[in-house]
Amino acid sequence: MAGLIEITIAKKLNNGFRPVHLEVLNESHSHNVPENSETHFKVLMVSESFSGQSRVARQRQVYQTLSIELEGPVHALSLRLLTPDEWEASGEAAAPDSPHCYGGSQREENQ
Repeated sequence: MAGLIEITIAKKLNNGFRPVHLEVLNESHSHNVPENSETHFKVLMVSESFSGQSRVARQRQVYQTLSIELEGPVHALSLRLLTPDEWEASGEAAAPDSPHCYGGSQREENQ
């Protein structure tokens, strides 16, 4: 079940970018945070509004849209921002898997 922050992120991105595809994934469970946290997210968003923009310009737009969440509860945000043509050319059907997190106390356990 999606949490409040995940829902807020999805609503803001849908309203701001009108994506043809959007995935907002809460990856907090993979990090050294309390249970049911909403601190680490991955976003795959496909939107025509990214046409003609650099990767950095796209990221800046998303960061501005989510500025309140990034100032508060969200600690990490992984972004994959594509135009429909780029998404089709990539052959991706979903967001790629994230690497395992070895931060915090998990680092010592996994060495």
